[in-house]
Amino acid sequence: MAKLVDKISTFQDIKEYQDLHWEGGFEDYLEIVRKDPQVTRNAFQRVYDMIISFGREEYVDSKKKLVHYPFFDDPFSDGADAIYGLDIPLMRLVNVFKSAAFGYGTEKRVILLHGPVGSSKSTIARLLKKGLEHYSRSAEGRLFTFEWHLPEELLHISGGHPVLPDPMHEDPFKIIPPEYRESMYQELNTKDAVYPFSIRGDLNPASRYIHRLLMEHYKGDLAKTLEHVRVRRLLISEKDRVGIGTFQPKDEKNQDSTELTGDINYRKIAEFGSDSDPRAFNFDGEFCVANRGIIEFIEILKLDVAFLYDLLGATQEHKIKPKKFAQTDIDEVIIGHTNEAEYKKLLSNEYMEALRDRTVKIDVPYITKLSEEIRIYKKDYNNQNIRGKHIAPHTVEMSAMWAVLTRLEEPKDPNLSTLQKLKLYDGKSLPGYTEDSVKELRKTADREGLEGISARFVQDKISNALVSDKSDTSINPFLVLNELEGGLRSHSLITNEDERKRFLDLIGVVRQEYEDIVKNEVQRAISADEDAISKLCANYIDNVKAYTQKERVKNKYTGQDEEPDERLMRSIEEKIDIPESRKDDFRREIMNYIGALAVEGKKFDYRTNERLHKALELKLFQDQKDTIKLTTLVSNVVDRDTQEKIDIVKERLIKNYGYNDESASDVLNFVASIFARGDAKE
Repeated sequence: MAKLVDKISTFQDIKEYQDLHWEGGFEDYLEIVRKDPQVTRNAFQRVYDMIISFGREEYVDSKKKLVHYPFFDDPFSDGADAIYGLDIPLMRLVNVFKSAAFGYGTEKRVILLHGPVGSSKSTIARLLKKGLEHYSRSAEGRLFTFEWHLPEELLHISGGHPVLPDPMHEDPFKIIPPEYRESMYQELNTKDAVYPFSIRGDLNPASRYIHRLLMEHYKGDLAKTLEHVRVRRLLISEKDRVGIGTFQPKDEKNQDSTELTGDINYRKIAEFGSDSDPRAFNFDGEFCVANRGIIEFIEILKLDVAFLYDLLGATQEHKIKPKKFAQTDIDEVIIGHTNEAEYKKLLSNEYMEALRDRTVKIDVPYITKLSEEIRIYKKDYNNQNIRGKHIAPHTVEMSAMWAVLTRLEEPKDPNLSTLQKLKLYDGKSLPGYTEDSVKELRKTADREGLEGISARFVQDKISNALVSDKSDTSINPFLVLNELEGGLRSHSLITNEDERKRFLDLIGVVRQEYEDIVKNEVQRAISADEDAISKLCANYIDNVKAYTQKERVKNKYTGQDEEPDERLMRSIEEKIDIPESRKDDFRREIMNYIGALAVEGKKFDYRTNERLHKALELKLFQDQKDTIKLTTLVSNVVDRDTQEKIDIVKERLIKNYGYNDESASDVLNFVASIFARGDAKE
């Protein structure tokens, strides 16, 4: 057992523990402040510096300069609470913190995160709380509080307790009366200080009472009073209710404003003789607990009007009014979040006018960028995390595509579909549309992202598909799309039948897009024979060279000189829509390209010419498709030779595209049915 204990002790960093639990006298603390005035920052300054400490990354999206803050990638728990695709709302939020940190006015406002259900509002608040805990344990984010240490002859002051911690974790500097602070400010305010050094407000009633009794005992000698102050490092912790408070509205009959400001300790009234004695009061309301940090109001707009007065005072004046005591100073960030329905109620409620006036609203919409939405699902649903079921390629992508489509407004341009709009937003290029077009599309869609389907709903349906018995070893996009379709028919948040129909129609759009993707994938797998493509390319180039130079081509089999094979050349060029009238231009373009490479001493490779590569692949696919007879899969009658070729294609799908055996077979069968339909039409 001793050896095990010794092993455990090796994991502990004793030096770090000592730093985190530092204690010293008041003079020791003043020395720390002289060297690093940042330890006295207020809550807004601390939160802003915490976010900035993780850096900032500038980038341009559709000609708009944006900033990504790595803090919101959740570096504290491997991205478990990472925020994706919301850089613009997060920029606005950080700017509010910056303004508040420099005292420009937003420090007197409630920060209200507003958006549809499941848009990451709670996650942002959780991340800020988690970050502040982490930051308080770092050297840059350290902060301090104090406790009173009383000698035996003064224990009557505290009811027999030798140590009295400050109940609201105040900065020790507050012990110095305001009239004496100015001279210290002048000493500590250096030219290179980021924020002007200033401690605002007085001690809370409990510490103020002890301070007064000690001053009376020592006949006004502040130095002797300060000898009873023991300063210690403050570690912010939500679990320990230090520096982080959370308030959630309850049933109206059970709500009591003392939950915010604290309540009388009736057991101690008999000991101290009065319910107005601060020693008989518990400063454990959420505002008291959150002092020096953050208080989060969950569904803030569901607050009873009785709570409104406490909230307004805490916001504008940074003061709270505990029962039977004078107004008490607090220093904390007040952040709340609410959904669309509750916010609409606020706008129509005249009693909430004062709150509206003291609110900074930050819209937190759904993601409208496909690649960012995909990241949300891939974090949880990938073949490393999920055991027992293979997630076929494009399953997550198609789910994300549908979710984003539901959030986009219909384009006003009749030539642009919602799917094309989605692709433009995701950075894809379309003929006739520029980055300025994308900026204009975003500007004209003011409600985009505030309506639609949440990621939470899609995650539930992916989970349903994973536990479904409709597939043995894998799930594919069709299984998930079927789950989404079924879920839509009973979705409790959709009350408008036109909206439900639109969402169902969009599932059809996604199905068609998936069909095009897998057709292309199977085509590439069939035509992935590099030797065959090289031979086809060489044959094409020989014929093009002879055609452009008005020569004849030697037939390798007969040895005879023949005219260039026009049928072969056109069968390749038609695959990339080169019209008859432009064939000469295209052929000269290819020869000029080969000639330019030769001048540089480089050898021509068809892979370096994207258009020619695509044309060769499509031509080879057309030829191979006829020999493989993929459509025979539908009839379940496949000869041995064809089966061997199909197995090769399946192996390529598994090796190159990430399928497993079952999902590769499913895709081949699906594409075979498409070709069978095409043959039937012909």
